Amino acid sequence: MTEGAPVTDAAGITRCPWGAVAGPMQEYHDTEWGVPVHGESAHFERLTLEAFQSGLSWATILAKRPAFRELFDEFDVELIARYDSARFAALMGDARIVRNRLKIQATITNAQAAIALREEGGLADLLWSFRPDRSPEPRVAAEVPTTSAESLALSKALKKKGFTFVGPTTMHALMEAIGLVNTHLLECHRRQAN
Repeated sequence: MTEGAPVTDAAGITRCPWGAVAGPMQEYHDTEWGVPVHGESAHFERLTLEAFQSGLSWATILAKRPAFRELFDEFDVELIARYDSARFAALMGDARIVRNRLKIQATITNAQAAIALREEGGLADLLWSFRPDRSPEPRVAAEVPTTSAESLALSKALKKKGFTFVGPTTMHALMEAIGLVNTHLLECHRRQAN
């Protein structure tokens, strides 16, 4: 078997290799990854979780996602933008999430930036304005890009608007997660669904 090739299970369902093992990652692969989300909070959640994932595995973030949702008020930017030093300290003290000082501060900063973006159409509109004309067509995992011209441009645009922890690789992962770009392998059963 070629490394990074699509994997077909006993039921004949073919998936990207990272989603081939039964469990939370497969459930995420089959039902969420690459599916467009709607609303400011949903987009802000994905932006935030991709930033927290930087340097870690997505499985770690996925396992902690319920706690992230609880502790970050379901990613309501109005509430997060007003977090004070006591709330920051409480977040830093809660082992149910990734306790990274810079990433927690970035979440608060990014919530404030998201509110400011409303005057220009909002976070979702900005993100979707960077949708490429075409998605890559990877046959194996090694052909899946980790950045693109669009993710670089999105990163620059967000930084210009005051966002942090929005580098081109993180933005490419966000674009994949919310369906701006489809990087399911060509033989994956989710390729056409997205």
